[in-house]
Amino acid sequence: MDRLSRPRSRRPAPLVALAAAAALTLAGCSSSSGGKKAEEETASASAGKADTPRMTVALITHQAPGDTFWDTVRKGAQAAAAKDNIELIYSADPNAGNQATYVQNAIDRKVDGIAVTLAKPGALRSVIGKAKQAGIPVVGLNSGLSDWKKLGLLEFFGQDESVAGEAFGRKLNTTGAKKIVCVIQEQGNVGLTQRCDGVRKTFEGTTDTLYVNGTDMPSVKSTITAKLKQDEDVDTVVTLGAPIALTAVQSVGEAGGKAKVATFDLNKELVKAVRNGTIQFAVDQQPYLQGYLAVDSLWLYENNGNYSGGGEQPVLTGPAFVDKSNVDKVAEFAAKGTR
Repeated sequence: MDRLSRPRSRRPAPLVALAAAAALTLAGCSSSSGGKKAEEETASASAGKADTPRMTVALITHQAPGDTFWDTVRKGAQAAAAKDNIELIYSADPNAGNQATYVQNAIDRKVDGIAVTLAKPGALRSVIGKAKQAGIPVVGLNSGLSDWKKLGLLEFFGQDESVAGEAFGRKLNTTGAKKIVCVIQEQGNVGLTQRCDGVRKTFEGTTDTLYVNGTDMPSVKSTITAKLKQDEDVDTVVTLGAPIALTAVQSVGEAGGKAKVATFDLNKELVKAVRNGTIQFAVDQQPYLQGYLAVDSLWLYENNGNYSGGGEQPVLTGPAFVDKSNVDKVAEFAAKGTR
């Protein structure tokens, strides 16, 4: 998308737009359908605080069944939609081809904007180009920081996964860990690979990589358990999502070892696990903020021509570490489903 082009229709609401821009600055911070029958739902929020004409925005993610991380992303998006008088259409599928189909569906529906995750950017390149040709603004969130500009997206909201991984590795060095296994739950997901690569870059011990099927939790459990029984030198299991982390805790128990678990990403149960010491620490990329800002940015672009990050820089929402020193504060918001 040409960052110098004007929105398809400029709706005169400068005072409301400026108020929303201020609200965006102050916005609060901080997964479930999949397969070919992935859900496509419409969030039926009534008219929000904005008095601008009704917009329609499609939010399309690579959410896998049972991954509650995306519930928080969606909750943030719904909050922005309610405020901005937006009809929000949510679709999700871990299969990149099906995700591309949802983007095409949004184009056919002539939505006013699209927010999409780029876990497998190559598979979405063509259809995002079609959105551009149709004059529909597209923003990225969560996955795809290395590719959003190449694909012509207006803006990006998320975490630099390589930077987060490097920070994670340095954190591990302070825990006394010597050998870790980094568990990747979805092969081909560039963000997950970048996390493990970042950890390996700064961690001073030995790092192994273990691939599991993140859509089959019994399989995840048995695979991690087998690894821990086979290699008793592993003292820390690093996971890349909250459901995988909680399953890894069960694997450690079944293996009879003393390995610890640390993870990327949060959900309500994960926060409880950090609080009780079952999980060492977690990296929070603030998914609520990602969903909120992605939707709100499309409203701002349509109504005031704004570009978050100037249209050239991503808006980073993480990494932020959550451990026993600050988990009580995070728990306050996790109870509301916003962290």
